[in-house]
Amino acid sequence: MASTADIKNGVVLNIDGQLWSVVEFQHVKPGKGGAFVRTKLKNVVTGKVVDKTYNAGAKVDIENVDRRDFTYLYNDGDGFVFMDQTDYDQLTVPATVVGDAKNFMLENQAVTIALNNGNPLYIELPASVVLEITYTEPGLQGDRSTGGTKAATVETGYEIQVPLFLETGTKVKVDTRSGDYLGRVND
Repeated sequence: MASTADIKNGVVLNIDGQLWSVVEFQHVKPGKGGAFVRTKLKNVVTGKVVDKTYNAGAKVDIENVDRRDFTYLYNDGDGFVFMDQTDYDQLTVPATVVGDAKNFMLENQAVTIALNNGNPLYIELPASVVLEITYTEPGLQGDRSTGGTKAATVETGYEIQVPLFLETGTKVKVDTRSGDYLGRVND
């Protein structure tokens, strides 16, 4: 068991069976009364952010979360199979843990997986990925102006909004956090 003195940014706490990452903390010693630690915690699985205050010296349960680099191999129907880049072991991650990341993952793509006691918690993708447009309506003459967008399906099957002048077969950069079009990629 650790105490509040061990709380640092990035440390993962086990509170009532749920894992919470410390986003920020502040040790406060008011002129009157005992010292306390004010923390902002983010749920590792859901992403919910809460504020929690501890008395100085209170016991906290710190969990070990291992972030390792993996390579995405394929989807086997039940889950997504990844290979550890250090020891080449394969790990099957359920679709519920992968979540929206599946919309941006191509085979042989590098990802970071956070593990707690061998169980995958979440997947981190790079900030942006390059994907090819597999289908979009053809652009018309005069669609070169700025402002308009149209739907386009990328090679993962995900649909994004792109400018009117882009065509099928064009490679685009996509933000993995929001799913927004960032720009065209020239080979």
